[in-house]
Amino acid sequence: MGFAVCGGAVCACTFGMAPSTLVVTPEGKVTTSMPIATIMDQVPMKNIMSFGMCTSMANPQVASATAAALGVLTPMPCVPVTTAPWAPGSPTVLIAGKPALNQSSKCMCSWGGVISITSPGTMTIQIP
Repeated sequence: MGFAVCGGAVCACTFGMAPSTLVVTPEGKVTTSMPIATIMDQVPMKNIMSFGMCTSMANPQVASATAAALGVLTPMPCVPVTTAPWAPGSPTVLIAGKPALNQSSKCMCSWGGVISITSPGTMTIQIP
């Protein structure tokens, strides 16, 4: 069993250069000291914040800056582009009718990065 993810959880992206904090807004949520996240808490710059600098060549800004630097990888500011919910989530625990987010869930960025939870924000609520 994994731990439930709540607001303030620490996330990492495979192409990001810094960790980020998950923001979970409280509308229709179960709240401990922070609201518990669902798989739908995947909105860029609302729930998933910047990971500092992006190093993915699939990101047009990075590709263009790298081309301008004659092929030397040139990271550019990260702006996550997530279009699908976190997966897989917890199929048996629903919050506001949506599967709860557990620490093993992943979210994909359109630029090829895999966003994962490195610290769930709570170590007291276990969910499958």
